[in-house]
Amino acid sequence: MDCVILVDNSNIYIEGQKCSAVRKGVIPVVPGEKQPCDPSWRIDFGRLLGHLANGRDIRAAILVGSRPPPNDAVWQMAERSGFKVITHDRDADNKEKAVDTEIVAQGTLLLAQTPAPAVLVIGSGDRDFLPLVNVAHQLTWTVEMAAFVSAFSGQMAMAVDKVCPLDSALDHIGHNAFDWPPQIAIAAPQPQP
Repeated sequence: MDCVILVDNSNIYIEGQKCSAVRKGVIPVVPGEKQPCDPSWRIDFGRLLGHLANGRDIRAAILVGSRPPPNDAVWQMAERSGFKVITHDRDADNKEKAVDTEIVAQGTLLLAQTPAPAVLVIGSGDRDFLPLVNVAHQLTWTVEMAAFVSAFSGQMAMAVDKVCPLDSALDHIGHNAFDWPPQIAIAAPQPQP
């Protein structure tokens, strides 16, 4: 069966960084604080796309995110890997806006234009995508949620046909661009003259 893939870039990127930090043993300094992110972890867009397709033919693949600085090559890498990239400007407080709405709008359009049966793969665990899941099911599509466990919405996980945790694919869909956390060298005591 063919598939349509929709990815929330921030969800995959941030949760992948958290997963990488956990795997490296980095935990919050104060219990109850947010899980630290590993700033060295990067998405390999080609491998992510292949992982989400899981051997199926891809009818469409869309990655949505916030507009980066003009010199940022992230979106060009995603496009070269096979994604159609859609970005939105952040608001005055530098918060992401319109990304989830864009994914629902693009997904609904693709569902309406692409004949069933097919599989809709949503690269996010966010429950904001529940209306899209419901539309897909009304049109007899199968829906998969691919996300890191830390990003699972229980409602979303129960609404889809298949849940695909990305935690075990961390090294396949991404890589560490540099060593982190930095190793602190402890100098041996110097003999006294």
